[in-house]
Amino acid sequence: MLDWLYTAISWVLARWHSLWSLVFDDPEAGTGLSGLAWALSIVFLVVTVRVILFPLFVKQVKSQRAMQELQPEITRLRKQYGSDRQGFAVAMQKLQKERNVSPLAGCLPILPQIPIFLSLFHVLRRLAPNAQGLYGWDEPLTNEAAVAPFFGAPISSSFSMSGAKEQAILEVASYANIRVVAFVLILIMSLTTFFTQKQIMRRSGPVEGQAAMVQKMLLYVMPIGLFVSGFIFPIGVLLYWFTNNLWTLGQQFFILRKMPPPGSDAAKARAAAEKPAVDPKALAPRPGAKPVRPKNGRTAAPASTVDTANPTGDTTAGDTAGDTAAGEPTTHDTTADDAPTATGATAASSGGASAAARSSGGRPRTGGARGSQGPANRGKRKRR
Repeated sequence: MLDWLYTAISWVLARWHSLWSLVFDDPEAGTGLSGLAWALSIVFLVVTVRVILFPLFVKQVKSQRAMQELQPEITRLRKQYGSDRQGFAVAMQKLQKERNVSPLAGCLPILPQIPIFLSLFHVLRRLAPNAQGLYGWDEPLTNEAAVAPFFGAPISSSFSMSGAKEQAILEVASYANIRVVAFVLILIMSLTTFFTQKQIMRRSGPVEGQAAMVQKMLLYVMPIGLFVSGFIFPIGVLLYWFTNNLWTLGQQFFILRKMPPPGSDAAKARAAAEKPAVDPKALAPRPGAKPVRPKNGRTAAPASTVDTANPTGDTTAGDTAGDTAAGEPTTHDTTADDAPTATGATAASSGGASAAARSSGGRPRTGGARGSQGPANRGKRKRR
């Protein structure tokens, strides 16, 4: 049923092998250069697949970012509907449709890689020395791929083998060499899977509840599962998985720098860097323009109008100091205060003093300041 997929994978491998054989001047089967050509064919099979899937990967990241931005609204809907799961599901679908967000977009890059991995696993497991041609390969090409060494271990061999394939491979390689190479690749595959999953958690941003538990479980379950199952994987499949993990690490590092998860330190630093700088000169009023009043409703006076001797504007203290400096006595003239005056006259004189103060630029006259002390000296006569 999946023979068409096996044939497609075999065809891509054969094309890359033809290119690298041309580069290495068509090396003889079973030599180191022949093994390098087949190893590079597997590596560039990964490159071919991941380049094709890169647009889906970008769509996956954008979908995850959109879902993260919807979290506050999803929390509000969950509180609004409470135990009404059907109503919450309908509201969620409506919200996702309005924001053009698809939860399935996060699985797009993973789904196509599963059949490709299984196809390569099937093709390499069926390879064996002196076997018939399969999936579009002739017998010489099939035999060359079966005995192609990777650090002395054929790419079709695995840590655990049995049957006729085991006997055929042990004729061209030793079990010790195969198991050492396979075990090292299994360890590297498991470690790179762990770091890849950890990087995926960074890319997804902070999560809570059940999603956090699933992420933590995958962080440890996937590497352990691959470590156990890696003992039956052919060397070529281990090389494929290791290369795929390296590509994923580099790709996610690039995405995390270009599109950091919202709320992370990198996202805040990027937002601060993209914020336009404010030029202080642009905030200053233009020449002749009316200054903008601050929130307290007062406008700062120019420095040239501030009295350095009396910066607070206290008229009583300032006038008294001025009179003393001029040599005038501080005793006030109360002759005019001996006669009784009406309230209206007092108000008129006060109004006149205020008008005189306003006409003199906001500073009351000295006499006005002395006159303001009249009520305290009323009824006293000036001594002669």
